[in-house]
Amino acid sequence: MPQESVVVVYGGTSSEREVSLKSGAAVLAALERQGLNVVGYDPRERGLTGLEQLAPDKVFIALHGRGGEDGSLQGALELLDIPYTGSGVMASALGMDKQRTKLVWQALNLPTPESTILDDHSDWTGVAERLGLPLIVKPVHEGSTLGINIVRTKAELVSAYRDAACFDAQVMAERFVVGEEYTVALLGDTALPAIRVEVPGGFYDYEAKYLSNTTQYHLPCGLSAADEEALSALCQRAYAAIGGSGWGRVDVMRDGEGKFWLLEVNTVPGMTDHSLVPQAAAYAGMGFDQLVVAILSTAVRPASSITDGHETA
Repeated sequence: MPQESVVVVYGGTSSEREVSLKSGAAVLAALERQGLNVVGYDPRERGLTGLEQLAPDKVFIALHGRGGEDGSLQGALELLDIPYTGSGVMASALGMDKQRTKLVWQALNLPTPESTILDDHSDWTGVAERLGLPLIVKPVHEGSTLGINIVRTKAELVSAYRDAACFDAQVMAERFVVGEEYTVALLGDTALPAIRVEVPGGFYDYEAKYLSNTTQYHLPCGLSAADEEALSALCQRAYAAIGGSGWGRVDVMRDGEGKFWLLEVNTVPGMTDHSLVPQAAAYAGMGFDQLVVAILSTAVRPASSITDGHETA
C-alpha cells in the first residue's frame, strides 16, 4: 500500500511571506526526518494549479497571513477534496478578522478590551477619550504585529492610523491593557503550557517576535496552578467560540488586578525557531518533530469543516 503523500504549503504573497518560508522549511524538514512522502509548495510560483497537480493526500498549511490563514486556501482545498491542517473556512476567516472575533467574544461575555473601527473621518478626540490613553492601533486583518503602534498622545493617533492603513483597508483602535502578556497554544482538545512573554522594550512587535534575542519566554509562566488552569480554559473557550479546531494559539493580557483579557487568535501559528507553539510543546515533553506529526494528524476531512469540527482524516 503506497505511503500517503503530504504537501507543506508555505511562502505565498502576504506580508508574512518571510516568516512563512521559515515555518514551512522547518515543518518540511521535520516531516522528512520522520520518513514521510512530503514536498514543499510555494503558491506564489504556480498558484493553485500546481497544488492540484500534485494531488496530495493531505496538506500541512504553514502559509501565514492572507491567502493562507483567512479561509481562502481552506476553501480551495475543500473544493479539491484534500484534507488540511488547522481550522476550517469559517473559523479561519473569522480568526483573521480581529474586530469580528471580538464581537463574537463579547456576545458570549468573554473578556476582551474595548475597541472601535477607525477611518479617515473618525473623531480622534472622541476615540482617545472613549478608550483612554495609551491605546493600541492595529490593522484588522494582519498578523505578526505588522502595522501595530502604541498611541500615547492624541497627536500620535492619526499617524498610527495612517501607518496601520498601509497594511489593511480596515484599522481598529483598542484599549491598552497594562500588565503581563501570555500566550496559550492549543493542540486538538489540549491546551499546552502557557508562556509569559517579556520584552525589554515593553512592546511585543515584529522585531521582538522574530529578530530580537532579548525577548524572554517564561516557562513555567509564573502563574499559580489555579490561575494557569483558568487561563487555559478561557483560551479554549475563546478558540471554540470562533469555531477553531486542529491547532492554534490565543494571546492574552493580564491586568494589575489579575484579570485576563483576550486579544486575538492565530489559526496558523509560526513554527520558526522563535515561535511560541514549539516552545510550549517542548516544555510539555513534545519534540518539534513529534509536534509537527501531531498537527498533521489533525488534518480535517473537507466535509467536516463545514461545521469547523474536530474530525480527523
